[in-house]
Amino acid sequence: MPHLDSLSRKELLTLLRMHAKNWLAHDGCWFLAAEERLGLEAAMALDARAWERFSPLEAKRIMDAFDIPSGGGLDSLERALQYRLYATVNPQAIERPDDETLIYKMVACRVQAARRRKGLLDFPCKPVGLIEHSMFAETIDARIRSRCLQCPPDRPDDPGCICAWEFTMCTNQRGDPSSPRDNA
Repeated sequence: MPHLDSLSRKELLTLLRMHAKNWLAHDGCWFLAAEERLGLEAAMALDARAWERFSPLEAKRIMDAFDIPSGGGLDSLERALQYRLYATVNPQAIERPDDETLIYKMVACRVQAARRRKGLLDFPCKPVGLIEHSMFAETIDARIRSRCLQCPPDRPDDPGCICAWEFTMCTNQRGDPSSPRDNA
């Protein structure tokens, strides 16, 4: 792609942000079209199925592109989360309260901000988020379990973020989940 070779670092970062915003806008347009045609329940089911497919794909591509080792635990997850498309457009924070826990917070969300500007209720993304976050994390390392701490439509416990997710390492010997994937 010779045209990309001529871009400055600043222009490349602008292009990256624009592509991430366009991806997010397309996701929203697709969802609205599905909702208009099929209703909210069916659109949510299709969205969940799409994220079930996309999240592992995104995780694998990030791991390949940035040499993040599979099975690398929470350290690998922390690195991978920073390269997600969301990280380009939504401010996020990662906390490590101990060696076995990672807390991921989406500080602001373009989707929810747009809905609020339009006077709409928050989009109830928790059911899809449960699939998205668990599939992404388990692709990085099958021993990682996820738990929703807060996500719309929940009322926030932490007003400093839109949603928060806890990731922990499964410590039992067989590697079986110590709790169900969607234990929110």
